[in-house]
Amino acid sequence: MIETMIDGTLDAPIVRLLLLIALACGLLLPGTAAADPLTAAQATSFARLALDGIAKEYPHKPADVLNGDADVLPPRQVHPAFHGCYDWHSAVHGHWMLVRILRRFPGLGIEGEIRAALAENLTAGNLEAEARFFSRPGAKSFERPYGWAWLLKLAEELHDWDDPEGREWSAHLRPLVEGIVASYLDYFPKQTYPNRSGVHSSTAFGLSFALDYARAVKHEKLEALVVERSRSYFGADERIPAAWEPDGADFFSPSLMEADLMRRVLPAEAFRGWFHRFLPDLAAGVPSSILEPATVTDRTDPQLVHLDGLNISRARCLRSVAAAFPAGDATRQTLLAAAERHAAAGLPHVTSGDYAGEHWLASFATWLLTEGE
Repeated sequence: MIETMIDGTLDAPIVRLLLLIALACGLLLPGTAAADPLTAAQATSFARLALDGIAKEYPHKPADVLNGDADVLPPRQVHPAFHGCYDWHSAVHGHWMLVRILRRFPGLGIEGEIRAALAENLTAGNLEAEARFFSRPGAKSFERPYGWAWLLKLAEELHDWDDPEGREWSAHLRPLVEGIVASYLDYFPKQTYPNRSGVHSSTAFGLSFALDYARAVKHEKLEALVVERSRSYFGADERIPAAWEPDGADFFSPSLMEADLMRRVLPAEAFRGWFHRFLPDLAAGVPSSILEPATVTDRTDPQLVHLDGLNISRARCLRSVAAAFPAGDATRQTLLAAAERHAAAGLPHVTSGDYAGEHWLASFATWLLTEGE
């Protein structure tokens, strides 16, 4: 993913040469990025997109179940904290991205604006209202599991941040987090079959972020559930039909997202054995459909632009899975080469000029570019 290290000041051949020198000297492990590949300029650009988005109430795509006329309200009244960015989950991960940028770039020129926006939205009253929403009739499946997962990712980001405002926002978020965790513990023991999709219903994605959160805050019950469910759902998978990917509106790869989850729940050697049964011909470049970037034909279409997100999230998963294989391994090399192609295809289009992609893609890019931190 060398292209992600280029911020316009160095030519690609020079960056490649520097990386090769670093590899030769043992300063950079094969398949890893530099310590902080997200630049301050990128962080500022991405933060600006999120700041514009979380304050933008319309257009809005609601996912609420309406129980009567009294429920027909403007988004800002239904979701006082997370009403912007076109939909609830995008607003949540927009807030996550802003917190992540604050933590990684203290003193960034846009920091004051970020803090003011977060302080306005992440109040105790707003988040108590968000928590109450989940208890109303018809809300049991609201944002399950995609929005749930991003909410826990936001909570994880705030959890250990040594910052006065960060601690305050974390405390304000607690009632909503506790409700979401309770929903995980209630629902997933009852979900007999996983959703193997490349969109919001993805079980593998929903479990991945929940596991990250559980381990970060040492929530043993949630961690145990996620590990058990992951192994139960996916542990016996072999020869996944990844050649069928992608679907026309995917922003995840079902197969790669599953692999990234299993990397988290299996010991390294067991995972490598599982992966070779799961995608046995990958080192030979088969199936090519998950190793080559998807083509996006219309970035003004809110479904077709999902494929930009697919390219970015695939790059994230490809790099993550590759790290489970030793240096020089053919599978690792295939995965890393594919990750580089996907990052190069997706990252230039985070800022496209159209809200269809700009309200959410920066979060995916930040997720990729701050990997491993």
